[in-house]
Amino acid sequence: MNSWNVGILLFDQVEILDFTGPYEVFGLAVHDRYQPTERSLFNVTTISESGNLVVAENNLKVTPDYSLATAPAYDLLVIPGGPGVRKALLNEALVNWVRARSGDTPWITSVCTGSLLLAQTGLLDGKKATTHIDSIDRMRTQYPAIDVIDGVKYVDEDRIVTSAGVANGLHMSLHMVDRLAGRAVAEEVSHIMQFETDFDEYAC
Repeated sequence: MNSWNVGILLFDQVEILDFTGPYEVFGLAVHDRYQPTERSLFNVTTISESGNLVVAENNLKVTPDYSLATAPAYDLLVIPGGPGVRKALLNEALVNWVRARSGDTPWITSVCTGSLLLAQTGLLDGKKATTHIDSIDRMRTQYPAIDVIDGVKYVDEDRIVTSAGVANGLHMSLHMVDRLAGRAVAEEVSHIMQFETDFDEYAC
């Protein structure tokens, strides 16, 4: 079974569950659990602009694994949201890095208002996408080229998957485990977390 490198972008005032939820889901996905051949299916690391300590919401301090300059190639990127997205949208280094990395990263995902950062890059133009319920109108107004969908947990546009607010990042991440590693692995992670999800509930 294949394995995948997952990168989670961090910035000051990032919403905690937006990045820790996907981190947990991907981290729990293993092959041959409890067997001598057990191995992780997703290698998850974090990135920030400078690689220095990030202060997330509620003053949680996180030390990223990489900076934008040192980050390795990824198979899947997770762009979380949170109050810090307001500044991130104005940060050309972050926006340009996400745009540039999209060219050689097979899958791009977002949680909550992280989709606004994807919108800022132009990657969502002409596509369906969703975001936090309180930012739906903003996305429609500010990014009219996007077909904004509300009332769903996540929207799957093949290589780009956006999810609604906060806890819906768990649903999106389980969906990606299902897509890449198979339903059995995804259901096992869901069971371990005691977090139920409908693997087929998304807008297409």
